[in-house]
Amino acid sequence: MFTGIVESIGTITAVTESGSQSKLTISSPGFGADLTHGESIAVDGVCLTVAKHSGDEWIADVMRITRETTSLSDVAVGQRVNLERAMRADGRLGGHLMQGHVDATAVLVARDSQPEWDNLTFEIPDSIARYVVAKGSIALNGVSLTVAQLEGNLATVSLIPTTLSDTTFGSAKAGMIANVEVDVIAKYVERMIGARS
Repeated sequence: MFTGIVESIGTITAVTESGSQSKLTISSPGFGADLTHGESIAVDGVCLTVAKHSGDEWIADVMRITRETTSLSDVAVGQRVNLERAMRADGRLGGHLMQGHVDATAVLVARDSQPEWDNLTFEIPDSIARYVVAKGSIALNGVSLTVAQLEGNLATVSLIPTTLSDTTFGSAKAGMIANVEVDVIAKYVERMIGARS
């Protein structure tokens, strides 16, 4: 499980294709030195496993379906990504419960910069729009955020300076693709209610 509190911004240093999977090499100074083999890391909200590591650089295997259904489909060398290690059982839940299982991708359609915050508006796909509610939690590229405004499929989040500086959203531009993970509790509730119908 993850919380959506980004711990570091990493940089993709290599992308290697190997049959039905890819290998991503990620450099994350000060973050990767004590990683362990098999550990789970959220990379832009996608749960990946540490396959190899050496110093501040580590490698994760990415299955083709993961590349095809997330923003990692267009990942390139030099790209910056949000990183979070799995939550410890004795840790604080600073954001909200996340699994690192991406439900869909959304497009950043507008950015409105204010003196003390930025409003980013994303177009949410129809397939998951019913799980998004105003003032509810949403994960975008692995960042736990609150939906400040919701108009149809357009969800706006307001980002404070700390979020802008500590995540890749500081440089996000209209047209970027973001991984979306909706509140898993809403999906379980829907499933249980459906089973009783």
